[in-house]
Amino acid sequence: MVPMLAGAVLVGAQDAGKVVQVTPEFDRIVPRAARIEKLAGGFGFTEGPVWMPGGYLLFSDIPHNVIRRWQPGGAVSVFREKSGFSGERAGLAGSNGLTLDKQGRLVVCEHGNRRVSRLEKDGRVTILADRFEGKRLNSPNDAVYKSDGALYFTDPPYGLAKQDDDPAKELKFCGIYRLAGGKLQLLYQDLTRPNGLAFSPDEKYLYVANSDAARKIWMRFEVRPDGTLANGKVFHDVTSQTADGLPDGMKVDRRGNVYGTGPGGVWVISPEGKHLGTIQPPEVPANCAWGDADGRTLYMTARTGLYRIRLNVAGPKP
Repeated sequence: MVPMLAGAVLVGAQDAGKVVQVTPEFDRIVPRAARIEKLAGGFGFTEGPVWMPGGYLLFSDIPHNVIRRWQPGGAVSVFREKSGFSGERAGLAGSNGLTLDKQGRLVVCEHGNRRVSRLEKDGRVTILADRFEGKRLNSPNDAVYKSDGALYFTDPPYGLAKQDDDPAKELKFCGIYRLAGGKLQLLYQDLTRPNGLAFSPDEKYLYVANSDAARKIWMRFEVRPDGTLANGKVFHDVTSQTADGLPDGMKVDRRGNVYGTGPGGVWVISPEGKHLGTIQPPEVPANCAWGDADGRTLYMTARTGLYRIRLNVAGPKP
Protein backbone atom coordinates (compact mmCIF):
# COMPACT_ATOMS: atom_id res chain seq x y z
CA MET A 1 0.00 0.00 0.00
CA VAL A 2 1.28 3.48 -0.88
CA PRO A 3 2.08 5.49 2.27
CA MET A 4 -0.02 8.58 2.92
CA LEU A 5 1.72 11.93 2.86
CA ALA A 6 2.14 13.86 6.09
CA GLY A 7 -0.95 15.94 6.80
CA ALA A 8 -2.97 14.22 4.09
CA VAL A 9 -6.62 13.23 4.41
CA LEU A 10 -8.18 10.15 2.87
CA VAL A 11 -11.39 11.14 1.06
CA GLY A 12 -14.12 9.18 -0.66
CA ALA A 13 -14.95 5.49 -0.87
CA GLN A 14 -13.07 4.00 -3.80
CA ASP A 15 -13.66 0.98 -5.99
CA ALA A 16 -9.90 0.72 -6.50
CA GLY A 17 -7.18 2.71 -4.81
CA LYS A 18 -7.78 5.96 -2.97
CA VAL A 19 -7.78 9.73 -3.24
CA VAL A 20 -5.57 11.71 -0.87
CA GLN A 21 -6.37 15.35 -0.11
CA VAL A 22 -3.40 17.53 0.83
CA THR A 23 -5.09 20.96 0.73
CA PRO A 24 -8.75 22.07 0.97
CA GLU A 25 -8.59 23.34 -2.63
CA PHE A 26 -8.51 19.73 -3.76
CA ASP A 27 -12.26 19.46 -3.07
CA ARG A 28 -12.92 21.76 -6.02
CA ILE A 29 -11.13 19.30 -8.30
CA VAL A 30 -12.00 15.85 -6.96
CA PRO A 31 -15.55 15.38 -5.60
CA ARG A 32 -15.76 13.81 -2.16
CA ALA A 33 -17.81 10.97 -3.61
CA ALA A 34 -15.38 10.33 -6.49
CA ARG A 35 -14.48 6.69 -7.14
CA ILE A 36 -11.48 5.27 -8.90
CA GLU A 37 -12.78 2.55 -11.21
CA LYS A 38 -10.73 -0.26 -12.69
CA LEU A 39 -11.82 -0.72 -16.30
CA ALA A 40 -9.51 -3.49 -17.53
CA GLY A 41 -6.35 -5.36 -16.58
CA GLY A 42 -3.88 -8.08 -17.42
CA PHE A 43 -1.73 -6.00 -19.80
CA GLY A 44 2.07 -5.79 -19.98
CA PHE A 45 2.78 -2.11 -19.23
CA THR A 46 0.19 0.48 -20.24
CA GLU A 47 1.02 3.96 -21.47
CA GLY A 48 0.03 6.79 -23.80
CA PRO A 49 -3.78 7.02 -23.41
CA VAL A 50 -5.69 9.23 -25.85
CA TRP A 51 -9.44 9.78 -26.20
CA MET A 52 -10.64 9.38 -29.78
CA PRO A 53 -13.39 11.41 -31.51
CA GLY A 54 -15.28 8.16 -32.05
CA GLY A 55 -15.87 7.90 -28.30
CA TYR A 56 -13.28 5.32 -27.24
CA LEU A 57 -9.83 5.25 -25.65
CA LEU A 58 -6.59 4.08 -27.23
CA PHE A 59 -3.55 3.19 -25.16
CA SER A 60 -0.18 1.52 -25.68
CA ASP A 61 0.73 -1.87 -24.22
CA ILE A 62 4.48 -1.47 -24.61
CA PRO A 63 5.89 -4.98 -23.99
CA HIS A 64 3.22 -6.54 -26.23
CA ASN A 65 3.99 -4.04 -29.01
CA VAL A 66 0.32 -3.17 -29.58
CA ILE A 67 -2.09 -0.26 -29.29
CA ARG A 68 -5.28 -1.36 -27.57
CA ARG A 69 -8.77 0.10 -27.80
CA TRP A 70 -11.11 0.35 -24.81
CA GLN A 71 -14.76 1.06 -25.55
CA PRO A 72 -17.42 2.24 -23.09
CA GLY A 73 -19.09 -0.93 -21.94
CA GLY A 74 -15.76 -2.60 -21.28
CA ALA A 75 -14.75 -4.24 -24.56
CA VAL A 76 -10.98 -4.24 -25.17
CA SER A 77 -9.50 -5.06 -28.58
CA VAL A 78 -6.25 -4.65 -30.49
CA PHE A 79 -6.26 -1.46 -32.55
CA ARG A 80 -2.81 -1.82 -34.07
CA GLU A 81 -0.17 -4.55 -33.94
CA LYS A 82 3.58 -3.92 -34.15
CA SER A 83 2.80 -0.44 -32.91
CA GLY A 84 6.33 0.53 -31.96
CA PHE A 85 8.64 -1.98 -33.60
CA SER A 86 8.22 -3.66 -36.95
CA GLY A 87 10.43 -6.62 -36.02
CA GLU A 88 10.48 -9.02 -33.09
CA ARG A 89 12.25 -8.03 -29.88
CA ALA A 90 11.56 -8.42 -26.18
CA GLY A 91 11.51 -5.45 -23.83
CA LEU A 92 10.05 -1.99 -24.19
CA ALA A 93 9.99 -1.83 -27.98
CA GLY A 94 6.30 -1.03 -28.47
CA SER A 95 4.62 2.31 -28.91
CA ASN A 96 4.48 4.76 -26.02
CA GLY A 97 2.92 8.24 -26.22
CA LEU A 98 -0.09 8.81 -28.46
CA THR A 99 -1.75 12.06 -29.51
CA LEU A 100 -3.90 13.50 -32.31
CA ASP A 101 -3.17 16.25 -34.80
CA LYS A 102 -5.71 18.87 -35.90
CA GLN A 103 -7.06 16.49 -38.53
CA GLY A 104 -7.69 13.80 -35.94
CA ARG A 105 -4.89 11.57 -37.19
CA LEU A 106 -3.11 9.40 -34.63
CA VAL A 107 0.51 10.35 -33.92
CA VAL A 108 2.61 7.61 -32.33
CA CYS A 109 5.91 7.62 -30.43
CA GLU A 110 7.51 4.36 -31.57
CA HIS A 111 10.14 3.06 -29.13
CA GLY A 112 11.67 0.22 -31.12
CA ASN A 113 11.56 1.98 -34.49
CA ARG A 114 12.99 5.10 -32.83
CA ARG A 115 10.67 7.51 -34.55
CA VAL A 116 7.50 9.58 -34.40
CA SER A 117 4.93 8.52 -36.97
CA ARG A 118 1.43 9.42 -38.10
CA LEU A 119 -1.28 6.95 -39.00
CA GLU A 120 -3.14 8.20 -42.05
CA LYS A 121 -6.86 7.76 -42.57
CA ASP A 122 -6.21 5.09 -45.23
CA GLY A 123 -3.91 3.11 -42.92
CA ARG A 124 -0.61 4.28 -44.35
CA VAL A 125 2.15 5.32 -41.97
CA THR A 126 3.98 8.62 -42.41
CA ILE A 127 7.30 9.09 -40.61
CA LEU A 128 7.35 12.55 -39.03
CA ALA A 129 10.77 12.38 -37.35
CA ASP A 130 13.43 9.69 -36.94
CA ARG A 131 16.72 11.57 -37.08
CA PHE A 132 18.29 14.73 -35.75
CA GLU A 133 21.21 16.14 -37.74
CA GLY A 134 21.63 12.76 -39.42
CA LYS A 135 21.70 10.71 -36.22
CA ARG A 136 18.91 8.36 -35.17
CA LEU A 137 16.68 9.43 -32.34
CA ASN A 138 16.87 7.45 -29.09
CA SER A 139 13.24 6.33 -28.60
CA PRO A 140 10.58 9.07 -28.73
CA ASN A 141 8.47 8.83 -25.60
CA ASP A 142 5.65 11.37 -25.40
CA ALA A 143 4.27 14.10 -27.65
CA VAL A 144 1.93 17.08 -27.58
CA TYR A 145 0.74 19.55 -30.21
CA LYS A 146 0.70 23.31 -29.78
CA SER A 147 -2.27 25.14 -31.29
CA ASP A 148 -0.08 26.48 -34.12
CA GLY A 149 0.44 22.91 -35.35
CA ALA A 150 3.96 22.42 -34.00
CA LEU A 151 4.65 19.03 -32.43
CA TYR A 152 6.75 18.81 -29.26
CA PHE A 153 8.19 15.49 -28.10
CA THR A 154 10.72 13.97 -25.70
CA ASP A 155 13.41 11.43 -26.55
CA PRO A 156 14.81 9.38 -23.63
CA PRO A 157 16.54 6.02 -24.28
CA TYR A 158 13.97 3.62 -22.77
CA GLY A 159 13.40 1.79 -26.06
CA LEU A 160 17.07 0.84 -26.30
CA ALA A 161 17.93 -2.42 -24.57
CA LYS A 162 20.87 -0.91 -22.64
CA GLN A 163 19.54 2.66 -22.62
CA ASP A 164 22.45 5.15 -22.42
CA ASP A 165 24.98 2.34 -22.72
CA ASP A 166 23.41 0.78 -25.79
CA PRO A 167 25.84 0.65 -28.73
CA ALA A 168 22.99 1.64 -31.05
CA LYS A 169 22.52 4.99 -29.28
CA GLU A 170 23.75 7.68 -31.66
CA LEU A 171 22.91 10.88 -29.78
CA LYS A 172 24.84 11.78 -26.63
CA PHE A 173 21.85 13.47 -25.00
CA CYS A 174 18.12 12.99 -24.40
CA GLY A 175 16.37 15.89 -26.02
CA ILE A 176 13.15 17.86 -26.08
CA TYR A 177 12.24 18.62 -29.70
CA ARG A 178 9.92 20.79 -31.76
CA LEU A 179 8.77 19.71 -35.21
CA ALA A 180 7.27 22.45 -37.40
CA GLY A 181 7.18 22.88 -41.14
CA GLY A 182 9.11 19.65 -41.59
CA LYS A 183 12.05 21.00 -39.56
CA LEU A 184 13.16 19.24 -36.37
CA GLN A 185 14.56 21.60 -33.77
CA LEU A 186 16.34 20.63 -30.54
CA LEU A 187 14.94 22.79 -27.74
CA TYR A 188 16.64 21.40 -24.62
CA GLN A 189 19.15 18.65 -23.84
CA ASP A 190 19.99 18.95 -20.15
CA LEU A 191 17.45 16.54 -18.64
CA THR A 192 18.65 12.98 -18.17
CA ARG A 193 15.21 11.38 -18.73
CA PRO A 194 12.73 13.84 -20.32
CA ASN A 195 9.36 12.14 -20.42
CA GLY A 196 5.79 13.45 -20.27
CA LEU A 197 5.00 16.98 -21.42
CA ALA A 198 2.01 19.31 -21.54
CA PHE A 199 1.21 22.95 -22.25
CA SER A 200 -0.49 25.36 -19.89
CA PRO A 201 -3.96 26.44 -21.16
CA ASP A 202 -2.57 29.73 -22.53
CA GLU A 203 0.48 27.90 -23.98
CA LYS A 204 2.83 30.32 -22.25
CA TYR A 205 4.47 27.40 -20.44
CA LEU A 206 5.55 23.87 -21.28
CA TYR A 207 5.78 21.37 -18.42
CA VAL A 208 8.19 18.42 -18.76
CA ALA A 209 8.67 15.45 -16.43
CA ASN A 210 12.11 14.04 -15.67
CA SER A 211 11.94 10.30 -14.95
CA ASP A 212 15.25 9.99 -13.15
CA ALA A 213 15.34 8.34 -9.71
CA ALA A 214 18.16 10.69 -8.72
CA ARG A 215 16.23 13.81 -9.77
CA LYS A 216 12.46 13.29 -9.71
CA ILE A 217 11.21 16.64 -10.92
CA TRP A 218 8.76 18.42 -13.16
CA MET A 219 10.23 21.36 -15.08
CA ARG A 220 8.41 24.41 -16.39
CA PHE A 221 9.68 26.31 -19.42
CA GLU A 222 8.52 29.61 -20.85
CA VAL A 223 7.45 29.28 -24.48
CA ARG A 224 8.74 32.10 -26.66
CA PRO A 225 6.63 33.49 -29.54
CA ASP A 226 8.78 31.50 -32.00
CA GLY A 227 8.00 28.26 -30.14
CA THR A 228 11.40 27.81 -28.51
CA LEU A 229 11.89 27.40 -24.77
CA ALA A 230 13.40 29.72 -22.19
CA ASN A 231 13.97 30.06 -18.44
CA GLY A 232 13.53 26.41 -17.49
CA LYS A 233 12.88 26.07 -13.76
CA VAL A 234 11.99 23.25 -11.39
CA PHE A 235 8.22 23.36 -11.02
CA HIS A 236 7.90 20.63 -8.40
CA ASP A 237 10.46 18.27 -6.86
CA VAL A 238 9.55 14.84 -5.47
CA THR A 239 13.05 13.38 -5.26
CA SER A 240 12.60 12.77 -1.53
CA GLN A 241 9.48 10.63 -2.06
CA THR A 242 10.01 6.91 -1.44
CA ALA A 243 6.77 5.57 -2.97
CA ASP A 244 7.13 3.58 -6.19
CA GLY A 245 7.05 5.55 -9.41
CA LEU A 246 8.77 8.47 -11.15
CA PRO A 247 7.50 11.63 -12.85
CA ASP A 248 6.13 10.33 -16.13
CA GLY A 249 3.14 11.22 -18.31
CA MET A 250 1.10 14.32 -17.52
CA LYS A 251 -1.89 16.45 -18.48
CA VAL A 252 -3.14 19.93 -17.55
CA ASP A 253 -6.78 20.85 -16.84
CA ARG A 254 -8.56 23.98 -18.09
CA ARG A 255 -7.75 25.80 -14.86
CA GLY A 256 -4.04 25.19 -15.31
CA ASN A 257 -3.60 22.48 -12.69
CA VAL A 258 -0.98 19.87 -13.59
CA TYR A 259 -1.76 16.14 -13.29
CA GLY A 260 1.60 14.42 -13.21
CA THR A 261 1.98 10.70 -12.77
CA GLY A 262 4.70 10.16 -10.20
CA PRO A 263 5.58 8.44 -6.92
CA GLY A 264 2.47 6.63 -5.70
CA GLY A 265 -0.08 8.11 -8.07
CA VAL A 266 -1.20 11.15 -10.06
CA TRP A 267 0.06 14.30 -8.35
CA VAL A 268 -2.29 17.26 -8.79
CA ILE A 269 -0.28 20.47 -8.62
CA SER A 270 -1.57 24.05 -8.87
CA PRO A 271 -0.18 26.47 -11.48
CA GLU A 272 1.84 27.97 -8.61
CA GLY A 273 3.55 24.63 -7.96
CA LYS A 274 1.55 23.70 -4.84
CA HIS A 275 0.74 20.03 -4.30
CA LEU A 276 -3.05 19.84 -3.85
CA GLY A 277 -3.61 16.10 -3.62
CA THR A 278 -2.91 12.74 -5.18
CA ILE A 279 -5.09 10.26 -7.05
CA GLN A 280 -3.79 6.80 -6.17
CA PRO A 281 -5.00 3.80 -8.16
CA PRO A 282 -3.76 0.48 -6.75
CA GLU A 283 -1.06 0.32 -9.42
CA VAL A 284 1.42 3.14 -10.06
CA PRO A 285 0.19 5.13 -13.08
CA ALA A 286 2.50 5.99 -15.95
CA ASN A 287 0.21 8.34 -17.88
CA CYS A 288 -3.25 9.88 -17.99
CA ALA A 289 -5.66 11.51 -20.44
CA TRP A 290 -8.92 13.44 -20.50
CA GLY A 291 -11.90 11.65 -21.96
CA ASP A 292 -15.67 11.34 -22.36
CA ALA A 293 -17.86 13.93 -24.07
CA ASP A 294 -17.38 16.61 -21.42
CA GLY A 295 -13.66 16.01 -20.80
CA ARG A 296 -14.17 15.57 -17.05
CA THR A 297 -13.06 11.95 -16.83
CA LEU A 298 -9.39 11.29 -16.16
CA TYR A 299 -8.26 7.95 -17.61
CA MET A 300 -5.10 6.47 -16.12
CA THR A 301 -2.79 3.82 -17.54
CA ALA A 302 -1.18 2.07 -14.57
CA ARG A 303 1.21 -0.82 -15.09
CA THR A 304 -1.09 -3.74 -15.99
CA GLY A 305 -4.42 -1.93 -15.63
CA LEU A 306 -6.62 0.85 -16.96
CA TYR A 307 -8.47 3.12 -14.51
CA ARG A 308 -10.64 6.25 -14.49
CA ILE A 309 -12.10 8.85 -12.15
CA ARG A 310 -14.72 11.58 -12.67
CA LEU A 311 -13.65 15.09 -11.66
CA ASN A 312 -15.19 18.53 -11.17
CA VAL A 313 -12.94 20.07 -13.79
CA ALA A 314 -12.36 19.29 -17.44
CA GLY A 315 -9.23 19.04 -19.49
CA PRO A 316 -8.59 19.53 -23.21
CA LYS A 317 -8.79 16.48 -25.44
CA PRO A 318 -6.40 16.42 -28.43
